[in-house]
Amino acid sequence: MNLPEIPDGTNVMGVGIDQIEVTRIRESLDKHGDHFLKKIFSPKEQSYCMDKSDPAPYLAARFAAKEAAAKAFGTGFGPSFGWLDSEINHGKFGEPIIRFNKRAQGLLDRKSANHALVSLTHLESIASAIVLLISK
Repeated sequence: MNLPEIPDGTNVMGVGIDQIEVTRIRESLDKHGDHFLKKIFSPKEQSYCMDKSDPAPYLAARFAAKEAAAKAFGTGFGPSFGWLDSEINHGKFGEPIIRFNKRAQGLLDRKSANHALVSLTHLESIASAIVLLISK
């Protein structure tokens, strides 16, 4: 896959977007339970989502954010970036914040970025996320 060139002088160093059908996450949760949750989501993400009356849309949005981050890094999922290398937290106003572990922080450095922005959205049937890697 050829990624588009990012113009010189911009502070956007990478971008990724993803969407997923909520039913896929619901089915994985029903079929694989804790194994699925522990493989994809941090304990903090699990706690936040499973506290909702219907956790599937919230899990799906976080799943999409992790996919979007993998695309923004240009790595996909594999030896250099895995499901648990990123975590969606919340800021003081409830806004989503993406945090990276040490390994993913190295990818951020290699992209000449020092910050990531994330936006999540979900409906009953679809969840989407976008991740921007920026240099401040």
